[in-house]
Amino acid sequence: MKKVYLIADNIISPLGFSTEENIENLRLNKTGIKKVDDDDIWSKPFFGAVIDNDKLSVAWNTISNDSVYTKLEKMMLLSVSKLLTENPSLDITKCGVIISTTKGNINSLRGDSDEKAYLASISKTVQRYFKLDHTPVILSNACISGGLALAVGKRMIQSELFEDVVVIGGDLLSEFTLSGFFSFQAVSTAPCKPFCKNRTGISLGEAAASAWLSSNKKNVTEEAISITGDASANDANHISGPSRTGEGLFISITKALKEAGIESNQIDYITAHGTATPYNDEMEAIAFNRAGMKSVPINSLKGYYGHTLGASALIESIIARHCLINNELFASLGFEELGVSEPINVIDKNHKKELKRVLKTASGFGGCNVALIIEKEVS
Repeated sequence: MKKVYLIADNIISPLGFSTEENIENLRLNKTGIKKVDDDDIWSKPFFGAVIDNDKLSVAWNTISNDSVYTKLEKMMLLSVSKLLTENPSLDITKCGVIISTTKGNINSLRGDSDEKAYLASISKTVQRYFKLDHTPVILSNACISGGLALAVGKRMIQSELFEDVVVIGGDLLSEFTLSGFFSFQAVSTAPCKPFCKNRTGISLGEAAASAWLSSNKKNVTEEAISITGDASANDANHISGPSRTGEGLFISITKALKEAGIESNQIDYITAHGTATPYNDEMEAIAFNRAGMKSVPINSLKGYYGHTLGASALIESIIARHCLINNELFASLGFEELGVSEPINVIDKNHKKELKRVLKTASGFGGCNVALIIEKEVS
């Protein structure tokens, strides 16, 4: 089976408009979550991670003067444009392209025309902007979308449909998504605290990201990082509540490990979903214990970015790539005291550690789960 490498990436978020800027702010344990007082998003102040519209406009104007694009489209197109500029050998017209999003241009439902609210509209926008002969694939599977898009991209390459795939992920912090989580009484009254006893719920965020997958090792310019295992399973438990036994996540982890040809004790670090809701964090802790990983260092990046929906697992996988390259781990921001019933080894401060393999997990509404094994080649 062909090895699929994570070659290059870009992140557009409240923590910066490049992956490097994002990494530097993670090293400073800086959060993008703040009190938001914006009637266009919500009628009352709330805590979330929002990209500054003025900063986005300035960055957008460096690549285009066209104002017909929505905020989400600008975020996505800017991310891919930066990826292409930094990697001149990457020809997107010859690549498979997968777009990961849960709600797309959901704010377009407010306007006179709701045509852009259809997810397919983003695919057509990307196709036109980059002059692609083929239409990008839209992948929308709740909060695992970004991770699943990497898995599907990997499988496309291994099936010899493409040698290279570009994965694009993005979502907005919108009234639509906020109203849903407020209806669950799941939105935190302060920046979220994944896996912490004092957690009070989720913080939402917005971001976009892009990643280049390739089977050609000649494209590797830094250390070779590959996706060696992936699996997805649905626990079919509830439309919004995760399995109390972590069954779907456990199955996903087990199958991903099997494809990678490794045991659970060979994982050096887990970058979890970690939404800071009572049920999600508990379910993950149970699944990790069932998989024999209670001692593996684990964090959630939601304390930095909030939950960015279709972008979250893609961003967290990109950060995992750089953790492997730099042999460093970041504190799970907001964590104070363990608040789950099963023991897990939550990272409470940044530190250096020799890393070879990372497990990335994500779980979402409808019982969906995904697991990825991201691995560094060691000579």
